[in-house]
Amino acid sequence: MDKIRILLADDHTILRNGIRALLEDEPGMTVVGEAEDGRSAVTLACQLEPDVVVMDIAMPLLNGLEATRQIKRQCPRVRVLILTMHDNEEYIRQVLEAGAMGYVLKDAAAKELISAIRAVYHGEAVLSPAITRLVIEDYLRWGGIRPVDVDNKLSPRERELLQLVAEGYTNKQIAEILTISVKTVQAHRMSLMQKLDLHDKGDLIKYAIQKKIIEI
Repeated sequence: MDKIRILLADDHTILRNGIRALLEDEPGMTVVGEAEDGRSAVTLACQLEPDVVVMDIAMPLLNGLEATRQIKRQCPRVRVLILTMHDNEEYIRQVLEAGAMGYVLKDAAAKELISAIRAVYHGEAVLSPAITRLVIEDYLRWGGIRPVDVDNKLSPRERELLQLVAEGYTNKQIAEILTISVKTVQAHRMSLMQKLDLHDKGDLIKYAIQKKIIEI
């Protein structure tokens, strides 16, 4: 029987080590790689083609939400399971729309995580019980119709740029990270601010915090 190949994506080394030890002791599972930021998670997901990526949301350089979007776009056969401390309705809605197949809280029992990985591997959607309650409440509140969020108008590149600007990187550093020119960074930045009707870096940072693109 083939083992379920898993990629761990979390910026906390101790947590990754603990999850790796847990999964390596589980028959039928093996950890094939680890990523400490969202950008590395996308690269490794497409290089290693694991069966399941266990992904945190709050990560540097590229958050788990955007990383999930990019993984599903670039290597769609890879399945993503979100493992996070955040039981936030907005997070849940966005990661499921981005293509994640599951959402489990970090305070879940070990057997719940293992069960979720197996379910996602077999193509089943899975949510922690607490998350299921929030999803139902969200559905009842909006009746299945949710207001359009302005950041849906942003391109993938603009969403990447927003996080990097909010994390304090300069235009030159962003250009190096994204392997584009400084001029292109400036153009994306201007487009981003126009779409969001923001006027300076401080506004961008506040917006990123409000939308939970970065944490403080």
